[in-house]
Amino acid sequence: MKPSPSQALSDATHKLLVPLVRIFLRNGKAAKSLYDLVKQVYVDLAKEEFGIGGKKATVSRIAILTGLTRKEVQALLAQPTKGDSSAESEYNRAARVIAGWLKDSRFSDGRGHPAPLPFEGKRGSFAALVKLYSGDIPVRAMLDELLYAGAVRQLKDERICLCARGYIPQKSTPEKLHILGTDTADLIATIDHNVYVAPHKPRFQRTVMYDNIPIEAAREFHAIAAARGQELLEALDRWLSNHDRDVNPTSKGSGRVRTGLGIYHFENSLEDEPVKPRKPKKAR
Repeated sequence: MKPSPSQALSDATHKLLVPLVRIFLRNGKAAKSLYDLVKQVYVDLAKEEFGIGGKKATVSRIAILTGLTRKEVQALLAQPTKGDSSAESEYNRAARVIAGWLKDSRFSDGRGHPAPLPFEGKRGSFAALVKLYSGDIPVRAMLDELLYAGAVRQLKDERICLCARGYIPQKSTPEKLHILGTDTADLIATIDHNVYVAPHKPRFQRTVMYDNIPIEAAREFHAIAAARGQELLEALDRWLSNHDRDVNPTSKGSGRVRTGLGIYHFENSLEDEPVKPRKPKKAR
């Protein structure tokens, strides 16, 4: 018998909560802290997206939808709205600097490779690159962050050399968790779109997975996935940057959309489970 939609949702939620709760436990967060966050999100979403006639939901309607009391709803609505964190903005700017270095011929060595750049100069310098691709972030601050992340290094002649084809923040756990939260939210929003919002116009969502792979082959796949994934992302980055008004002010069109593609590699050991012959699972 197939599970009901409600049971299927509960099963799926249990799976996605496992890694989330693991992170909460690693950071000493009790169950109540997660429950408090869930209540706040329930109230915020019910208010903004589940009103009637295009209006925001009333306290009574929010209470009905969420199962909370009117008193709880009023208390949660009184909480100050969280502003956008600067972590995502810093992440995006640093990533754009590296992407610009990789694709912009003004910062290449003439053979299509990112050139070592002097720190200062109106053209072909690290300062020019940062000002072009990161907006108002101070050049020295960007250099310090990329050095700390291991994305660049300074040569003996003080030119700056690109060492990585992508940016992963190294500042601290909070910045990394913010980016992970953003990535996960994007994936779940895509699933919501494909299941409920517009299943007739699904967004791209595919996974390839096999569950009886030798350790040695898994190591090789890790390298292959990283290399080919980076290659695809760089190609897509070049296309998107040509249409992004921050990078290319001449880009034509109406409205404003945030769009992109995320790629992630997953792996977990199944050595404690008995090996059973199964039909291979193909890409979906």
